[in-house]
Amino acid sequence: MAQFIRGKQAGIQNDLSTGIHPDAFILDDVSSYSQRVTRSFARYGVNSQISALAYDPVQSLLAVGTSESQYGSGQIYIYGGRRVTVTYSGPRKSSIRNLRFCGNKLISVDSKNDICIFSLEENKILASYAPPGQITSLTTDPNLDYAMIGLQNGDIVAYDLDRLQLTAFRIPNLWMQMNPRARIMPVITLEFHPRDIGTLLVGYPEGAVIFSFKQNKAQKFFRYEVPRGAPGGAANPAAVSEIRHPRLTQATWHPTGTFILTAHDDASLVFWDPKDGRVVEARTLQDTHINVPSGGTANKRSSMQSSGMGDPYTRISWCSKENPDDTGLLIAGGSPTATSGNGLTFMDLGLTPNYQTSSWQILSSHFQNPKRQHILPTPPKAQVVDFLLIPRSSPHFAGSHDPIATVTLLSSGELITMSFPSGHPISPTNQLHISLTYVHPFVTNTSLAYVDRVRWMGMRENRQRGPQFLLGGAEQKRPLKRFESRNIVQTAHADGTVRVWDAGHGDEIENEGIVQVDLARAIGRFEDIQVSNMSMSGASGELSVGLLSGEVAIFRWNTNRHPGRDLPAEPNEGPGRLTNISSRADPGLKEGFLPLTLLDERRGPVTALRHSDVGFVAVGYGNGSIAIVDLRGPALIHTASTSDFVPKSKRGSIIRSNSQTPVQDDHPTCLEFGVFTLEDEDYSSIALFVGTKSGSVLTFKILPARNGTFSASFAGLSPTADSVPSPVIALHPIEASTGNPAFASQAAVGGLQHGHFIQGALIAVTASSMRIFKPATSKGAHKTFDDIICYSAAVSRYEDQGSAVVGVFGDGTVRAFSIPSLKEIGHVSVGLKLDPRQFSSAIISPTGDIIAPTGPSEMAIMNIWGTGIEPWNTGDQLYNPQAKVPPRPTISNLQWISGTQYITPADLDILIGGPDRPPSKRMIEEMRAAAEVERQSNRQGSSSSPDLAGPSRRGTTMSIREQQQSQEGYWAYMQRQVQERTERLGIAGDTMSKAEENSQGWADDVNKYVAKQKRQMVLGAIGRMRLEAWVDKADFNPDSIGPKEWVVAAVHAGGRPAENVSVESHEEVVEPEDLVRWRMDAMMSLWDLFGCGSSSDGFFAIKVEDSLDAHKSYGYGMRKANLGFCAFEYGYARVREGFRGADQAYWDNGPFAEDDEGLVMGLSLTGRAVDVALCFRRELGTCLLFPYRGVEGEARPLGIVKAVLKSFLFVGEKVGILVLDHIQPDIGIMSRMRHLEDIERD
Repeated sequence: MAQFIRGKQAGIQNDLSTGIHPDAFILDDVSSYSQRVTRSFARYGVNSQISALAYDPVQSLLAVGTSESQYGSGQIYIYGGRRVTVTYSGPRKSSIRNLRFCGNKLISVDSKNDICIFSLEENKILASYAPPGQITSLTTDPNLDYAMIGLQNGDIVAYDLDRLQLTAFRIPNLWMQMNPRARIMPVITLEFHPRDIGTLLVGYPEGAVIFSFKQNKAQKFFRYEVPRGAPGGAANPAAVSEIRHPRLTQATWHPTGTFILTAHDDASLVFWDPKDGRVVEARTLQDTHINVPSGGTANKRSSMQSSGMGDPYTRISWCSKENPDDTGLLIAGGSPTATSGNGLTFMDLGLTPNYQTSSWQILSSHFQNPKRQHILPTPPKAQVVDFLLIPRSSPHFAGSHDPIATVTLLSSGELITMSFPSGHPISPTNQLHISLTYVHPFVTNTSLAYVDRVRWMGMRENRQRGPQFLLGGAEQKRPLKRFESRNIVQTAHADGTVRVWDAGHGDEIENEGIVQVDLARAIGRFEDIQVSNMSMSGASGELSVGLLSGEVAIFRWNTNRHPGRDLPAEPNEGPGRLTNISSRADPGLKEGFLPLTLLDERRGPVTALRHSDVGFVAVGYGNGSIAIVDLRGPALIHTASTSDFVPKSKRGSIIRSNSQTPVQDDHPTCLEFGVFTLEDEDYSSIALFVGTKSGSVLTFKILPARNGTFSASFAGLSPTADSVPSPVIALHPIEASTGNPAFASQAAVGGLQHGHFIQGALIAVTASSMRIFKPATSKGAHKTFDDIICYSAAVSRYEDQGSAVVGVFGDGTVRAFSIPSLKEIGHVSVGLKLDPRQFSSAIISPTGDIIAPTGPSEMAIMNIWGTGIEPWNTGDQLYNPQAKVPPRPTISNLQWISGTQYITPADLDILIGGPDRPPSKRMIEEMRAAAEVERQSNRQGSSSSPDLAGPSRRGTTMSIREQQQSQEGYWAYMQRQVQERTERLGIAGDTMSKAEENSQGWADDVNKYVAKQKRQMVLGAIGRMRLEAWVDKADFNPDSIGPKEWVVAAVHAGGRPAENVSVESHEEVVEPEDLVRWRMDAMMSLWDLFGCGSSSDGFFAIKVEDSLDAHKSYGYGMRKANLGFCAFEYGYARVREGFRGADQAYWDNGPFAEDDEGLVMGLSLTGRAVDVALCFRRELGTCLLFPYRGVEGEARPLGIVKAVLKSFLFVGEKVGILVLDHIQPDIGIMSRMRHLEDIERD
């Protein structure tokens, strides 16, 4: 009976909800959660404030950890390319404190002191471990299967990431050796040497320590002391007369390991020499020499520093460009407390001076006078909590090698992405995952448009962007659904940016791109941009955005006619006029939402906004005004005020406005366009329905005018039926016969000219009631909610079974009501899934999707017409096994020459895990990959011509194993040693308790390797030689060769012409039989060894100082093995004195020759023949390193070597000029030229 009566009142004869039963009203969360791993498909944003960041350049993945809050436990989100997302949860509720990628695993440390290891391959948690003590620091290496954990008591333990257990290896509190009385000495920082994984830098509150795994002991201690009279980092005059020891906060390596930097709580930056432990320079961001006493006279302090003590450093990264010697410091914190904000400072140090040849003053000046220093801008009054560098490709060098961008975390929880090192802001649009745009910066307003699928597929933005750095992972195959329209979300952000994207229905998203709308640029200012309302028309490709300041900006999808040009902007027009803002388009945008027009009525904040599909835009203002814009002009066709039609009510509203801007008692709160026949009329027309704060509904008719335009007129008022006025929150026109929407669509308006007649009704929902009536003045059917408040409502259709009014209520339930009887069909609780304080922000789509916030920066999508079972869900894939971690950088050649013992990750694996530990999964995969590469190379080599293969293959009878062993490099050799030791268990008793014996075993392996290398050294070379030209002997002028060119003659060992080298050939030399062999796989970089200058055409040269006193302070007490190399930057006479002064006997008995042309030093690799000559020429002021090999078994006299340099020996009647074309930088065989016995003895 109630249904019949209400249907009669509403003018609806049929039950439009007849096919919807209570059991159909079941809530499905489109996101499915498991206990430990969450695979989110339709949750966007992060559940709480971000607390940790990590990036893997190999897999191209970004990990984000959040803090525990009232919205749930801390989560770990891993983002890849497109929409790839996987979410991990820990075993207990906690906050994520630290994240590290390590190969195919992710390691996290939380606030409950748990270490969790997650598998990126299987998307699951592998293990959770609580160490015996509070975790204070953690470090990993992508080439190592262990995580080094620093504890509160100062100890360091190693956790086996492959065996998922703690190892027996432990480093005791090293600082107790320095200060046995120290009580609490937690490990603050841990960092492996960037080139020597056998060296670890450990930071304690009182100082730093270098620990050697090879020697199993601390090598150097670094304790910063500020003497009396020195200002130090803090501008505190009372403390200047005391000796101070500022507490250490961070410690890090130079990218090549040449220096160490320690940061202290007084804003001091101290640079150390790790070899002798001396301070190279102590400074702050503003001042230098802060550890030098002023002698009673105060140092001249900068005005900024004198204003107060500097803030502590929150994060410091010593980063480098592609050349690891070209470095800089990215610093968060350290600014004086009197200054506002705590931004990022980049100190560009430039190229690092050559340590071997630079004086102490040069090294100190390098840190005193950086090339430049600038601030990377952050929002005012924002504190930088952390930052994450985005390396271009390498995961080594502590993740700071050649970074292209930095992601900065602010204290508010927001993220900022900037280019590096320029600091230009990078928009996260289509760079970061959509979820991260919710905090980049925070979302302030959300709206939803239901857009046709085909139309949305064509809306792909074309905008200039930088390089993509999130490309990893692969999306799962999602099911296809039958919805032809898409849920297009518009999010407004605090920086005046609006982003438009497809949230989907939990199905396959075909157009995953994000469209960015530059609102601030369109308005004409970049401050006070607070969006209050948004409305989008997918059919017309238009978007309207209203602000609290009263402006309405309208955008249209179009092509930019002036891309790359920043056109001058005209000032905004006043009230009653529209401003053309098409010239304010972003120059980098070629196609997308371009500014169209701006309406600035200055009537208070925009409280309601609706953009129709037929070219009309309606705006409601806080002072009660209404404006209608026709975009065909565009033109403002009508303005009115609610106060002209709605009588004043003395009763207060049930909901108080959240706006801080003064508004009238009654103003528009909801707008909607519809097409149907109004009350007492015999034709259908376009109508605008205006819901007000008092609950009344106003109707305006929009009709064509005689001049081809449109006009609007007031049609009537339907007053509220509530006893207590409450604002209208939803207006929905429907067709009376079918319940289908009766919006002002293009098809409906197009049918009006053919006389189409639509009978319809309007559903109006307020905070306390709902009603169905026929506009403009009838009351219709009415239903009052009991003691609950409705925050959001819409009409939703359940498949083909009918439509219902669905609302989100204040008691945490979603309820459905039938049409037209308004009888409750069913309800379901969402209080535990959504944020109750943001129920008013919930949006209900026509298909039953509820898009609502679950927290300050997370949104969930749920469907009310669900099945009650967990959705089909397999999860995205993160790990790409084809992306291999590159080899770890090794020590430099000079370090190798000077006797530095280098160990590989495989060696360290034995030291930590012991010889009984079987190879890890990572090591097995690397061995398989290396074996496969070797098999491929053997196949290619066997099919090549014997004449081109070189003498090492012709006539050989070696077995395949012998060939492999003769050609293997250092890594392959050590890897084979590890495998053989594991298989044979020859040292089964070698455990970590016998570290000394273990280290001796490793030294034996090195001695074997040195002896092996001595036998193979004769085949070494310095790179790939390119044949530049053959010239006639008569035309060749050796005097034309300047000191900046590196020229080598093609030397014939026996004087015969090179018959197999064509005179016209300009191609790469393929190792002819009778020429000197140059082997690419056995050389190092001359640049690294000598510090050479280079010209643009690729030649190398070594310049020599003319002054004999150029480097007086540098001594010559060098080893024989590198004696000649360290003298290259000295004058000729000093080179001669250097050789003689270091070892007179070596000078008298060595292979030296001297005449008017210069000095020649021959070096023998085999003891039988002169293989290499160091030639110092007087007239060129240049040193040439000349590899030379005579006939096997015959020692070539030095005079012939000199003749090579003097006349550039010819091959027949031609001179072949070979140019060093491709240099291998890592392997240092040439640097081991002579006296490898010295290294054996050491």
